[in-house]
Amino acid sequence: MGFRQIDVSQKEVSFRKATAYGRIRLRRETISLIKKGKVEKGDPVSLAEMTGIQAVKKTPDLLALCHPLKVESTEVGVRLKPEAIEVTVTVSAHEKTGVEMEALTAVSVALLNIWDMVKQYEKDKEGQYPSTLIESLRVTRKSKS
Repeated sequence: MGFRQIDVSQKEVSFRKATAYGRIRLRRETISLIKKGKVEKGDPVSLAEMTGIQAVKKTPDLLALCHPLKVESTEVGVRLKPEAIEVTVTVSAHEKTGVEMEALTAVSVALLNIWDMVKQYEKDKEGQYPSTLIESLRVTRKSKS
């Protein structure tokens, strides 16, 4: 069986909005370094915000069957918790298909960038990541009007 992109040519344009969420568990010491601005590579929060927006734009390049969309708005929220960083992304557009894949991609890429920035602080003596974990990636809200 081959692959095909879904035909949306007969669908009506409507306002689409989706919010996705995910989190990365980190050591308390790593969160403390982030709060104090002492991460050697720079600010993971600012980078997560920027790369989340960038990821929305690149979604059709990364997901083979995803339609290219004219995204009108992307909001990235990053919250530091004692042992985690939470990322929420909301994407909206007037389109024929939804924007949930863009929101999910943005959260994923933002979390991966956080991991990359702090990995040197997360490794144990064997170079492993025993407590670092990306989790709870999901669409929390989707609407069409």
